[in-house]
Amino acid sequence: MKKIILAFTALSLLWSCKEEKKEKTSEFDTEKKKEMVQFTPEIAENAIIYEANIRQYSQKGTFNEFTKDIPQLKELGVKIIWLMPVFPISETKRKATGGANSKFASEMPEAEQAKYLGSYYAVSDFKAINPEFGTIEDFRELVSTAHENDMYVILDWVPNHTGWDHIWIKEHPEFYTKNDKGEITHPKDTDWTDVADLDYSNQGLRKTMISDMKHWLQNEGVDGFRCDVAGSVPTDFWQEAIPQLRKEKNIFMLAEAWEPELLKDNLFDMCYAWDGHHAMNKMAQGKETVKEWDAYMAKRTKDYETDDILMNFVDNHDENSWNGTINERLGDASEIMMVLSYLTPGMPLIYSGDEYGLDHRLQFFEKDSIPKTKRKNWEIFKKLGELKINNIALNGGKNKASYKRIKTSMDDKILAFEREKDGKKIIFIGNLSKDNQNFSLELDGAFKNIYTNTNFSLNKNQNLQLDSWKFVVLQ
Repeated sequence: MKKIILAFTALSLLWSCKEEKKEKTSEFDTEKKKEMVQFTPEIAENAIIYEANIRQYSQKGTFNEFTKDIPQLKELGVKIIWLMPVFPISETKRKATGGANSKFASEMPEAEQAKYLGSYYAVSDFKAINPEFGTIEDFRELVSTAHENDMYVILDWVPNHTGWDHIWIKEHPEFYTKNDKGEITHPKDTDWTDVADLDYSNQGLRKTMISDMKHWLQNEGVDGFRCDVAGSVPTDFWQEAIPQLRKEKNIFMLAEAWEPELLKDNLFDMCYAWDGHHAMNKMAQGKETVKEWDAYMAKRTKDYETDDILMNFVDNHDENSWNGTINERLGDASEIMMVLSYLTPGMPLIYSGDEYGLDHRLQFFEKDSIPKTKRKNWEIFKKLGELKINNIALNGGKNKASYKRIKTSMDDKILAFEREKDGKKIIFIGNLSKDNQNFSLELDGAFKNIYTNTNFSLNKNQNLQLDSWKFVVLQ
């Protein structure tokens, strides 16, 4: 039978809200240049989220340096900017290294101690700005610039713990978890010795935490929160807090969690697709086959409601610093896994530096920086952004496009699936193995390879060939 060689060729693609609630007047409101349409579920359908690591984004590590580049993030289709914690970092028990044998900065040679900046997640004041990044005016300019470019800004919020010199330690020790000796402790079963665990059985803590979150909505114009280790905080706190926050404005809430219950009853809008992330790593490393992906998608269908949103990612700050770069973990499979993160139902994430081909593990407790040269990855993310935005068949929100597996003769090596919405379809066919594959699939009709802009026909059970880690996206 006629053999069709499916090869990946890069090609630039065409680039192609709910009634506003009353907002409270603030200093930010009087300064901003554009009245931003508040977030709605419809916006999430084709949104792309960007995790901004301000400290490492530039040589200076400031808000202003990142703000300069916000307009070009629009080229990648970014709709939501998630800022890693912008708050002051605790001096007490500030970490210099991580892991089971971690050390505090105070344990290092005195001449070296100043270079250890600590973890973003050891917050000393939830209502202040880390002076390392700039001033509150600089922060406001960042938010304003994002809004001018039709992007939303969400803050990385750390509700599970605080740094050891947070004012609550002295003024409200009742806010914290204590051991049998009455001593405040770090979170149980972790090596997070630089933070003090919060006790949500205390009603005063709950009230104060909600008030601090409202501050950023009311006074600084932010559009929501990414909540760190949200699953470690009692669900009934979120049931109390999130409705109050939503009364301020229409916000976007991301949970660093996988628990389906956090997406129910209008709580969080999105949580992490951890199982999908791990499946991609395992397939790229040859530890699992496409059967692992199929099992993940089946479990996802079973565990989550059809209107739940998951964040698809090949990288984030934890993965990069502790488990390796995209290239370390995914190798030759990097590109196809990036594509899969965009074409799978959900919202794709870009982590700071990956758009530039970040090639090293960023330091977590001290200054580092990312490359700023636009190479292959920039073009990949740009094309994927265009594809995501311009095709309703890739909608990934509450009204997402369907996902249907297409059977092939090599289902353990070849992943083929169809996304469809309102009669519009996108078909992905990819070789998720290190070897070239010959196969057939139950697909026929006339299609366009949107990477080569060529038309061709397929007949059911025709003999096909796809090189290792190569793919096509058909329309």
